[in-house]
Amino acid sequence: MTALSVSSLLRQRADYTYKFNSKTGRHGWLRLTPAYSVKIVEEIIDSCSQAKRIIDPFCGTGTTALSAAYHGHKGVTTDINPFLVWLAQSKTALYSDKQISTTYEACAGALDLVRRKAVEPILPPPLHNIERWWNPKALFFLRCLRAAIVTVTKERTPEQALLFIAFCRTLIELSNAAFNHQSMSFKNDSQLNFDFDSDMALTFSEDVRFVLNGAKENPVCDGHVIFGDSRKISDVVAGQFDLVVTSPPYANRMSYIRELRPYMYWLGFLNNGRDAGELDWQAIGGTWGIATSRLSDWEHSTDGFKNATLSQSLDQITHKDNKNGIILANYIAKYFDDMWLHFQSLTAVLNRGAELHYIVGNSSFYGTLVSTELLYAEMLTALGFNKIKCHPIRKRNSKKELVEFDVTATWK
Repeated sequence: MTALSVSSLLRQRADYTYKFNSKTGRHGWLRLTPAYSVKIVEEIIDSCSQAKRIIDPFCGTGTTALSAAYHGHKGVTTDINPFLVWLAQSKTALYSDKQISTTYEACAGALDLVRRKAVEPILPPPLHNIERWWNPKALFFLRCLRAAIVTVTKERTPEQALLFIAFCRTLIELSNAAFNHQSMSFKNDSQLNFDFDSDMALTFSEDVRFVLNGAKENPVCDGHVIFGDSRKISDVVAGQFDLVVTSPPYANRMSYIRELRPYMYWLGFLNNGRDAGELDWQAIGGTWGIATSRLSDWEHSTDGFKNATLSQSLDQITHKDNKNGIILANYIAKYFDDMWLHFQSLTAVLNRGAELHYIVGNSSFYGTLVSTELLYAEMLTALGFNKIKCHPIRKRNSKKELVEFDVTATWK
């Protein structure tokens, strides 16, 4: 989800606080979605029981599609990040008892290979400053474990996907990364309390058990996860939808690719920093690497979203006594241009009377408040939606002006 450290949620173990129908379920597999967000999605879908086809144009970890499937609806979700598509597909897949059993066996086989040193470790993934992330012993264990998983499973099988999800949990638990604030930092060796010699294999075994306990809880319907650009949603999905439940990226210049890099490098979704920046540039709200440098030359589209309030905010940010004012103003303008394209495309896949729920937070730049929820409302009004409301959900942090909203609307 938005505005939080993905990695911090991954690092937590199987003490997931929100339960679906009194089950731990797959919502807690990677802890990429906070409990309050899952609860919001559940409540919305519960209140819209007549909605047979539900779409989430910003997949994230697949919460909406999975929740829809558990409720007996057809859930469809899309994302432009291939790792998130893979993750959501793995979470929404149906798993047989045999697949669960063979995954346990594969786990035991992989750890046996590592213990006997009977597998050639992979090369360290080309993650920048990788030595900051992992102690040498932990890094060597992960390299061996990654090679062992590939050895004992066939490519693109359920067993391999389940072990890779557990591997993602383990690699964060063995890392030096600290998550006591919104962003991340790194501990030094003197701060580490992990017994790398004896506990690493046990950690992975426990993570596999956690993942498989979730995989046993199959939803009653399928969730469909599609790779695609939400700005062209009508080119990506087929059919009409009754309900939209989503949490798009916030206009807060927080790079989500930055938080996902460890998993994407280890699983082969990224090979270098330039590709990471390119993917962030393609995503709405991305600012990592080359995505930032390109903002200097970006120009507002003549067909982009035009709004007097937004223009005033951009002028204030541009003229602030800060060298980054122009870049930040361009970032915000591009964000709303992209969301305008998304909303325009969305209208082609909605049934009459379809209900929208966009969970999004406002932002502040150099003391200038950008009321994202009100700008969404302006866009939806311009496109012909009605019954538009902005419901405050909760404060985002200690700044009283920063709030998350549920922006609701109905298609004409």
